[in-house]
Amino acid sequence: MTRFQPAFEKMLENEGGYQLHHVPGDRGGRTYAGISERSFPDWAGWKILAEKTQDQRALEVLTQSLYLNKFWKPIQGNYIKHQQVANSLFDFAVNTGVPRAVRLAQIVVGAHPDGVMGPKTLEALNSTDPHTFQAGFMLAKIDRYRRIAAADPSQRKFLLGWINRVFEAK
Repeated sequence: MTRFQPAFEKMLENEGGYQLHHVPGDRGGRTYAGISERSFPDWAGWKILAEKTQDQRALEVLTQSLYLNKFWKPIQGNYIKHQQVANSLFDFAVNTGVPRAVRLAQIVVGAHPDGVMGPKTLEALNSTDPHTFQAGFMLAKIDRYRRIAAADPSQRKFLLGWINRVFEAK
């Protein structure tokens, strides 16, 4: 089946690596390696980042642990048959949340869209041709981002970056 590490490395590249930043207008607020302080205010890494001498290795371990437990495991990443499918679903889950990413994948494979990666969804995902899934999932993600930008003009400045991420997340 698939492995977490390649999916994590690709997602981390899409998030800009182990960097602390805040982009004006980004709803997630301050982020480190893609971890939003708004979404994960109690993450232990924030304390390390506040220290004068930061333990980079501890930050890397905490970062990988968060992504493994909060994103990879909920999407059942180890049980997805194709690495590119797992990479794409994982990356989108990080960017939009697990339920929304799974729901979109469920729509693409014709499963009941409840936002939970259960055995029926996993079976549908694994029995769908990976290239067919990727094409449908990419179009669905682009449509999702287009709708966000159309509904909220303050988010339009992120649209091109989101679309580029769709093509990078495979």
